[in-house]
Amino acid sequence: MDSLLIRLRDPATRVRLRAEILHPAGDVEGFYREAGGAEGVLIAGVFQDSLRALQGKRLSEIAAARHRDPVETMFDILLAEGGQRTDAIYFVMSEPDVRAALATWWVAVNTDANGVAPDGPYGAQSTHPRAYGTFTRILGHYVRDLGLLRLEDAVRKMTSLAAQRVGLRGRGVLRRGMFADITVFDPATVADRATFEQPHQPSVGVAYVFVNGQKVLDHGKLTAARPGRGLRGPGYLPPDRRAGR
Repeated sequence: MDSLLIRLRDPATRVRLRAEILHPAGDVEGFYREAGGAEGVLIAGVFQDSLRALQGKRLSEIAAARHRDPVETMFDILLAEGGQRTDAIYFVMSEPDVRAALATWWVAVNTDANGVAPDGPYGAQSTHPRAYGTFTRILGHYVRDLGLLRLEDAVRKMTSLAAQRVGLRGRGVLRRGMFADITVFDPATVADRATFEQPHQPSVGVAYVFVNGQKVLDHGKLTAARPGRGLRGPGYLPPDRRAGR
């Protein structure tokens, strides 16, 4: 980390880094260019309280307000964060590609967003809207509004198919003897509310959620029950059995 900060403070290194970001060698475009430049980069989360005002803003907007070059502005933010991780969202995805994937029967649904809450310390830090609305967006927007796929096919992609892909046994379907992980929602009203600018907005239309047979969500309100546990597929190796340990 110290070496990173030293490099970012060196004018010659910054010139080289800026050139490589704007004009990468070979076939690698890089997220910055794939996003179309600073306009396609949104600052999602910062660790320094003094930088909170940057959350939810495009890098181009921040650079314009500072009258600075966008890439140099990015370096400035990293330095101001002390090298800590600054979360950013790069708008590089293609909507036709997303729809094609959703309509393909063997593609499962997943999200790599961390679990967050709208209150407490993490409520002050921005996040990606997928942390709140991945599955409800598919059920509401792509299934109900666009009719891209059937409701039962969407549910399969989120449950049994996803469990099969990672080798989780005893989960993913409603069957006697299986773990009772159940979500009860209204197909007519289920929808995501989280946006890139205001991501801490829970979805609507979900009445109940049961985890291992215990109710954890009751009419949209969390209960005190915490029956969940980490799930690992058969390919998981504990830390003491991994290579180099």
